[in-house]
Amino acid sequence: MLSVARLSKSFGGVAAVSDVTFSVAEGTIHAVIGPNGAGKTTLFNLITGLVAPTSGSIRLRGEEVAGLPPESLARRGVARTFQSPQVSMNLSAIENVMVGAHLRLDAGLLAAMARRPRLVARDRAARAEAADWLALVGCAAYVGAEARAMPYGALKRLEIARALAAKPELLFLDEPAAGLNPAETDAVERLIAEIGRSGVTVVLVEHDMKLVMNVAERIVVLDYGKKLAEGAPDEVRANPDVIAAYLGAADGGA
Repeated sequence: MLSVARLSKSFGGVAAVSDVTFSVAEGTIHAVIGPNGAGKTTLFNLITGLVAPTSGSIRLRGEEVAGLPPESLARRGVARTFQSPQVSMNLSAIENVMVGAHLRLDAGLLAAMARRPRLVARDRAARAEAADWLALVGCAAYVGAEARAMPYGALKRLEIARALAAKPELLFLDEPAAGLNPAETDAVERLIAEIGRSGVTVVLVEHDMKLVMNVAERIVVLDYGKKLAEGAPDEVRANPDVIAAYLGAADGGA
């Protein structure tokens, strides 16, 4: 589904990502790990169109998409979340999720102004679907809530619900468990596994090694912007370079 080849990005002469190559098979859960400053989020930003690469190739189902803006990638089935939830605090939880579905809605401006019955029915259906997404991510209790009144852990799951509302084929999750307590982390782990079972291809950046080792089928390890290792969880866990650079230093933890 996704092929990244010799991808590089420099900021002011500093290489944040350098010559990174890997691929992601359709229907799998793929993880990117590495120490702070390893280039993980920059890699995500490159693939999802927030930052243009200095060089290299990004292919989605064989189509070159390097440098395309996020909205173009969204139309191609790509969605993402962020390390810090990018939630509209002036909207309700339901409305935030409905925003994620906007690319699939075909109501035009004139119809909206006229409030045609079809649009009213579409809005009602969209709200019901948004409520279903909230329930899926464990936020059913916040269906009637304003986003600004939700706790941090619920906001993290709300952002996942919004991404899922776009019905992506490829979902990027940037540190979905960051800032969560152990119970919330376990819930996110189960959710990611469920998303993977539904057929959505998932790529996640995450520091919680227990979560990564439990859900990822393949792992890419970055260090100083370069790919240090790649393989199945057991291979990565036993790799001496990874142990020295990351897992050992972190004692297997976050």
